[in-house]
Amino acid sequence: MQRRTLLKVIGGSLVAIAGAGTAFLSTRDPAAARAPWAAAATEADPRLFVLRHAILAPNPHNRQPWVIALEANGQASVYCDLDRRLPETDPFDRQILIGFGCFLEMAAIAAAEKGIRLGIEAFPEGEPGERLDARPVARLTFTAEAAMPKNPLFGQIRHRRSVKEAFDASKPVPRETITALSSAATPIAVSGSVEPVLLGDLRKLTWDAWAAEAENTATWMESVNLMRIGRAEIEANPDGIDLGGPLFDTLKLAGLLDRAQLADRSTQAYKGGEESYREIMATSMGFLWWTSTGNSRREQLEAGRSFVRSHLQATALGIGFHPVSQCLQEFADMKPHFDRVHALLGVDSPGRIQMLARLGHATVPVPPAPRWPLETKLKAA
Repeated sequence: MQRRTLLKVIGGSLVAIAGAGTAFLSTRDPAAARAPWAAAATEADPRLFVLRHAILAPNPHNRQPWVIALEANGQASVYCDLDRRLPETDPFDRQILIGFGCFLEMAAIAAAEKGIRLGIEAFPEGEPGERLDARPVARLTFTAEAAMPKNPLFGQIRHRRSVKEAFDASKPVPRETITALSSAATPIAVSGSVEPVLLGDLRKLTWDAWAAEAENTATWMESVNLMRIGRAEIEANPDGIDLGGPLFDTLKLAGLLDRAQLADRSTQAYKGGEESYREIMATSMGFLWWTSTGNSRREQLEAGRSFVRSHLQATALGIGFHPVSQCLQEFADMKPHFDRVHALLGVDSPGRIQMLARLGHATVPVPPAPRWPLETKLKAA
């Protein structure tokens, strides 16, 4: 939820809780949950350096579903923590697998920085069916290579943010920016637009799709149950949807914000979030989308790799970037919006839009998302 919008909705209620005090408000940042972003830069062990950067990858609902087994032969196998999937909004684990693609691409970029060629074998024990299973998603091989070229996107990894805020509606995204962000077009095609008519259609579509997810009790509660409200909750569980900072902590302390209120569509807490997201979608100043020729598991992984390259390039260009792929979800109530986005963007079956992101210029600084430390994601081979 956007901070200033929720503040506007709650209005004068904050006056009554001003007694929280400056000392309380100034210590509300969940700094411990952001520590893995700094730890990535200082790691000396090459394999751990690669993995500390990989765990900073974007992923659905920030579930961080990866489990990594470091093997005696210098390899590593990457598995999915099956308890961290999203069965309501992602019933076939497609979005979770795209998140693994982001992880693998950021690992490869970080490896090159250390003079390592990262071999990535997808599904070394076979591809999953309709759902991911206990077999590895990928096996990684680390090979030292003195002449390994560094990737210019590496420097953007720790600066990458998902800007879940309204963009500056007075600043258009230049057409040449779309061209720059679409340059990595194989094997997943990247397209985009800032054309006014299509922009208007996609703004409405993304809002309608967000509302469809929010109005479906099962899919909305999947999000509500993963919301971490305030510093203590975020640091205890640095995953899911973080609602952190002085405003959210103060609202929670005053009894004005909790999961029960967010679940109830009649409350100010819910209405504040709804109004916030309406403004967010209305200020989208450009869109990118990633299209595969089919919908295989390998294509889903490649979509994640392509997606995060564009995200890092947007970071380098100073462009705000926010995935808004609700309309691509595969539960029944989303089907009209799923069909609409494919028709609107001219993608016919068996082609498939894998991801959709909105672009613009951020109006406020966005802190890094909470992360579990790498150590919590390692297991014995």
